[in-house]
Amino acid sequence: MNHLKTPDYIVFLIYFIVVAVYGYWIYHKKKSAKMDSKDFFLAEGSLTWWAIGASLIASNISAEHFIGMSGSGFALGLAISTYEWMAAATLIIVAIFFIPVYLKNKIYTMPQFLSRRYNDKVSTIMAIFWLLVYVFVNLTSIIYLGALAVNSISGISFEWCMTGLGIFSIIVTLGGMKVIGYTDVVQVLVLIMGGLVTTFLALNLVSEHFGFGKDVLKGLSIIREKAPSHFHMIFDKSNPYYKDLPGLSVLIGGMWINNLNYWGCNQYIVQRALGADLKTARSGILFAGFLKLLVPLIVVIPGITMFVMHQNGMFQQEMMSNGVIKPDQSYPTLMNLLPDGLKGLAFAALTAAIVASLAGKANSISTIFSLDIYKKYINKNASEKQLVLTGRLTVIVAMILAGIVAPALKSLDQAYQFIQEYVGFISPGVLAIFLLGFFWKRTNSAAALTAALLTIPLSTILKFLPVWTNGAFPDYPFLDRMTIVFVIIVVLMVFISLADKRTKHNPKALEIDASMFRCSPGFIIGSVIIVGILAALYTVFW
Repeated sequence: MNHLKTPDYIVFLIYFIVVAVYGYWIYHKKKSAKMDSKDFFLAEGSLTWWAIGASLIASNISAEHFIGMSGSGFALGLAISTYEWMAAATLIIVAIFFIPVYLKNKIYTMPQFLSRRYNDKVSTIMAIFWLLVYVFVNLTSIIYLGALAVNSISGISFEWCMTGLGIFSIIVTLGGMKVIGYTDVVQVLVLIMGGLVTTFLALNLVSEHFGFGKDVLKGLSIIREKAPSHFHMIFDKSNPYYKDLPGLSVLIGGMWINNLNYWGCNQYIVQRALGADLKTARSGILFAGFLKLLVPLIVVIPGITMFVMHQNGMFQQEMMSNGVIKPDQSYPTLMNLLPDGLKGLAFAALTAAIVASLAGKANSISTIFSLDIYKKYINKNASEKQLVLTGRLTVIVAMILAGIVAPALKSLDQAYQFIQEYVGFISPGVLAIFLLGFFWKRTNSAAALTAALLTIPLSTILKFLPVWTNGAFPDYPFLDRMTIVFVIIVVLMVFISLADKRTKHNPKALEIDASMFRCSPGFIIGSVIIVGILAALYTVFW
């Protein structure tokens, strides 16, 4: 296998030194005399709009995109881009309607919002759910896919790759959200540059293989000509991957639940904007929306390109494992074809994506545990110093746990779909609790507690009932299951809240007024441009 050469290690070392030195400089330049919990967890008032936007994307894009989404591009085609493109639209909604509510009410963690709006019982149950999902689904899958990719490119053993990524991420995370936020700007720059280099190479390879020389645009037209089925955004029921992306559900159903929960009710993501003022937060989120439009170009197109090359007799051995095609091998195979030096850049891009995501996720885990579990139940009189220390210890413990569990994911073919489905077990309940909590004053604690307790059982029943009944019960695609669970939970919450006459004057209701949702002309223009681009993309690739 074509592993990294000396020029690649030099490029990678430069990247590592730049991130480390810049992070160290940020830490010392911006740290206060005594770092308190808001400073460590939120970087309160310190992140600019471009740092917030870059950090949102760096934390979001990881090995699950470079490896998992590229693998889904190989298997499903451009349609998997709907997760990215619909996210761009979702970010606009979050910036307009969600962020003002959090900032006006001085919310720092999602469980804190639930405690203030409902009660501690709802808050604690959801905090435990989030910690379990963040550690055992998100953090575990990121470190597994990251180590798999680094192993296939560098030749370093899988175990040492996991260890190295974990240590690098811990170092970044221990500096707090300021260091994460500003180093994420470097990470995003590197991952976009490295990603574009890999896409450029892939399209050139296709063009050369079909006798047109090195011509990127020709390569793009060839893959669309050779794999027309891979350029449809909306699947019909005859498509073998309809269960992964069920038709119009990606535009009007479960995809909205998935995205609104991820971008609007997720500590891991929202945390980046909670320490800023409204204008800065909105500008950063809009910037992230524009960056989201680029992601399919650097992860999905290479996957489709590998599909076309594989169908035409190339990379037969590289894409096989134990006699089975492994779509998630697409991106590592392409990276191994890059010339010396450029492979180091692509490798740095991949590492940047992995480390930024691991650091962001670990910081959110430490925030929820320290502020919503440790301070509330273990040490109610914890000092700021103790909270920061607890946060740092939580980062280390979470990374160790993820490293222990990660090898169990080796049996997966498309890790990206696995992540989306199992995170989706709690998404409908979380979104229902937040939306009704924001915008309907009568929503009470009993309704929220019911939603919190039922979201996983209902999702589990809908998933496994077809198996338990030998097919007598419909086997719904997981995005449709999310819609069904969401509707059931909202109806139950409304019924329970209306049954309690005391909620007519609910003292825990949030004060909402229309002025909170007014946007600047610049934000409106940017939003219209994003929506226009999305309308054009879905029209062309319907």
